[in-house]
Amino acid sequence: MASSGSLRGKLALITGCSGGIGSATARVLGKQGCAIAVHYNSATTKAKALVSELKALGVKAEAFQADLSDYSNVHRLHEQVVEKMGHPNVLFNNSAIANNAIGITGDIEKISVEEFENTWRVNTGSSFLLTQLCIPNMVQNKFGRIIFCSSVAAKTGGVVGPHYASSKSALHGLLHWIALRYAKDGITCNAVAPALIIGTTMFDFPNDELKNKIPVGRFGLPEEIASVVELLATNAYMTNKIVTADGGWVSGGI
Repeated sequence: MASSGSLRGKLALITGCSGGIGSATARVLGKQGCAIAVHYNSATTKAKALVSELKALGVKAEAFQADLSDYSNVHRLHEQVVEKMGHPNVLFNNSAIANNAIGITGDIEKISVEEFENTWRVNTGSSFLLTQLCIPNMVQNKFGRIIFCSSVAAKTGGVVGPHYASSKSALHGLLHWIALRYAKDGITCNAVAPALIIGTTMFDFPNDELKNKIPVGRFGLPEEIASVVELLATNAYMTNKIVTADGGWVSGGI
């Protein structure tokens, strides 16, 4: 009988791992027994510090640099991870950019089509491609955990702009198809949809106006999102789901 099982001995590839949510997730999955492939783009110092921290805890970890706005770099990232650490069993597509944040009162003409496409390339296209590259080995081994970092913006429109919100909502259709197609192969596919998480580059300037939107009366912490990712990575029966973690901002799930 299939069960959730342990992640001990598995390899987790986490994109955007040098940021708040990525690094918190690396620590959590490392404690579960996962080796961690730490992806980063420009935050070299943070990535190396995280790798050193994980290794000090007895976790096998290596850092891999890649600018995910270029699809050739996505291929290179996957190849380097496989060559150095093996095939990922857990993929957390966490990397994302906001680009020009025009807010909820901005004008749509402030977002150029080039900026729109760049946002989609990083947030959606690279996640699709990396998932596509990882799935064949997961199918072969009858085990895989694919997790996307979405956003409440996918449901509400959010506070960044249409380029960001649409790039996140597109992940939902992607995960629904993947979850249904590969469930029989031991692969689950889910997403966490956070909102207003401090300690992240996506939310550098918290203010009381935004805090007033949150029923629990505070902003979220990266560790609270990491705990949701841990659930999605360890539970073999939970698939095709989007878990909202937003302090009660929106009702129901996404």
